[in-house]
Amino acid sequence: MKKVLVIIIMLFLITGCNKNSQEYTIVATNFPSYDFARAITENSNIKVEMLLKPGSEIHDFEPTPQDIIKIKNSKIFIYVGGESDSWINDILIDIDPTKTKMVKLMDLVDTYEEEITEGMEEENELEEIEFDEHVWTSPINAIKICKKLADEIISIDESNKELYESNRDSYVKELESIDAEIKEVVRNAKRKEIIFGDRFPFRYFTEEYGLTYYAAFSGCSEATEASAKTISFLINKINEDKIPVIFHIELSSQKIAETISKETGAKVLEFNSAHNISKIDFDKNIRYIDIMKNNIVALKEALN
Repeated sequence: MKKVLVIIIMLFLITGCNKNSQEYTIVATNFPSYDFARAITENSNIKVEMLLKPGSEIHDFEPTPQDIIKIKNSKIFIYVGGESDSWINDILIDIDPTKTKMVKLMDLVDTYEEEITEGMEEENELEEIEFDEHVWTSPINAIKICKKLADEIISIDESNKELYESNRDSYVKELESIDAEIKEVVRNAKRKEIIFGDRFPFRYFTEEYGLTYYAAFSGCSEATEASAKTISFLINKINEDKIPVIFHIELSSQKIAETISKETGAKVLEFNSAHNISKIDFDKNIRYIDIMKNNIVALKEALN
């Protein structure tokens, strides 16, 4: 009788534990959304997956049938909502909203229109207004995104609400520290101007911290070769304004930045938009926070 009682108790404990430990999957298209979800769900039974392979360029991404199955089987699917993942429009009709929550980053914050600044390579005129999709590049936006993302995660797993709120608060605290450091760098800077010999996915960053910028291409440009006119403009701007650094973005060939550097003596540094990271960094569990800390070091050198 005692053995039967023990077995019943064990079965009760096991089934009770399983009930509160249901496993879910969150699928994110790019690294920032993956990292934010990973931070909020740390030490939980939620699995977070990134569709974009580490080291690859998001603008070249095409989903495989396996990727689409992952999305359909996920509890939450996080995507940007801009030009880089326009392929999502083709599969939205096949996703059951009662089974998979769709979270669009561009809906979580205020957005800016794409802009072409002086000297930048112009592309074919668009028939409709395009909005800059790189909303996560501002730490303040990252805070807003994390708070709203945490709410979505809690809605699918309220039994672990306290854990998600604690993880969210810890991560937001780190983001607030990053924001304070950037403000301190800009406040004490000799200049408020940065130059990119590359694409420029940092509109939200520069708007947040009151910086002006010049670049070869817009954030979602598909171009890789700059005209002599654009390169000449950036060279003259660096020489005239005595800019010490020419930036390139992550996973870039750096070709344009290096050409400008040879003509001006400006130091070539990386300023990382965090849209994706290398396989080595991914395996090291590098975070958005770590990327922004490296950006702060580069920014300080560029502004002084």
